[in-house]
Amino acid sequence: MDTLQGIHGRTGRVALASYVGSAIEYYDFFIYGTAAALVFPVVFFPHLSPLMATIASLGTFAAAFLSRPIGAAVFGHFGDRIGRKNALVFTLVIMGGSSVGVGLIPSADAIGVAAPLLLIAMRLLQGFAVGGEWAGAALMSAEQAPQGRRGYFCMFTQLGLGTALVLANLIFLGVHSAFGNAESPFLQWGWRIPFLLSAVLLAVALYIRLHIEESTVFTESADEGPSGVPLAEAVRNQGREVVLAAGAVIAMFMLAFQAGTYFPNYAATHLHYNEDLILLVGVLGGVCSIGFVAAAATLSDTYGRRRVVGFGSVLALPWTLVLFPLVQSGDPVRYGVAIIGTYAIIGIMMGPLAAFIPEIFATRYRYTGAGVSYNIGGIIGGALPPVLSPVLLASEGSWAITAMMTGLTALSLVSILLLSETAGRSLNIFEAGSPCGPRLPLVGLRG
Repeated sequence: MDTLQGIHGRTGRVALASYVGSAIEYYDFFIYGTAAALVFPVVFFPHLSPLMATIASLGTFAAAFLSRPIGAAVFGHFGDRIGRKNALVFTLVIMGGSSVGVGLIPSADAIGVAAPLLLIAMRLLQGFAVGGEWAGAALMSAEQAPQGRRGYFCMFTQLGLGTALVLANLIFLGVHSAFGNAESPFLQWGWRIPFLLSAVLLAVALYIRLHIEESTVFTESADEGPSGVPLAEAVRNQGREVVLAAGAVIAMFMLAFQAGTYFPNYAATHLHYNEDLILLVGVLGGVCSIGFVAAAATLSDTYGRRRVVGFGSVLALPWTLVLFPLVQSGDPVRYGVAIIGTYAIIGIMMGPLAAFIPEIFATRYRYTGAGVSYNIGGIIGGALPPVLSPVLLASEGSWAITAMMTGLTALSLVSILLLSETAGRSLNIFEAGSPCGPRLPLVGLRG
């Protein structure tokens, strides 16, 4: 009964809006990552060697992460001062418009060096918008969810990754199958279709987002009067938490963008796997991620956020030791196991995050604190590994990639262990250290 009322009521509408916005965010990133791995080296960097074209293409993918913390600070500032909803409308429009813009850029053969420069510009705009999207969507769900079911309702924000992965790979799979091999019109204009379809998703998400109400927690905190600069307050009052929250998400980002970008590129260029196989594995990985995100988010209401996220990190640590050897094996089945298994672990790690990260920060700078920490972790875990991996492979060998992934996962695990449990905590916290209200009992947790 509670679930039905939530779905049809205000909380359900917010959860739906967060889900759709998150799905578009990850859809835009995954179609770009897929294109960067399979298409952009040829379309935008045709005069470079295969290795340099791959590095340049993945470098444009990483460029968005550089502007994400800036977007997190800017949209976090306005989201903490004028409201979550207004900031989220702007992030959605900029994000979707940038993706459509990528689909309209002529190739390097047509306009020369202007093509990759325009690509980078669109990518930086996309990253700027995405920097404010996740935190705002997570906060809207977290601040309006019932306290004892916050993990469940915040789950919908996190389901966006798996949904986007399935959607992006299915669309690319359909387009690629329709246009045939690499010499076909697919490389000329077919790859643009997934980007142009962002306009349809944008229109749907914008309609939904314009019809939700502002967070009541934010409205109540606004009555306390104007605060200082949110970024400065977050760093001054909860700098330790900003650093640890950033560290906690590094491994999740690293696994997601290695599996979604570098490994598909490696499978296509080094193992010469058929693109349809690579895309189909991505679809199955997305489906797997959806299931594990839902389970992990829901269980975090009972067993705690830190425990569930930490469990995922513990699983990820030995997995990183065998992940690249499985990909390198030359066996398509083992490649499928590697990618799908990775998305299962990603699902466990990311499921509780939309509740966990907002619960860490005080209301007056929650948007900024959550957004900046999440996106700093994104730079370290999401931007650097896909770009560094081909360099490490060429200079040091595959062991260096494995060492990098294992080291980043260990860093996340330590950060998670140093954070406090947040499940059951009230979000009506105007300042760090203010009373959190009664905590709900959590099965399996002590103290």
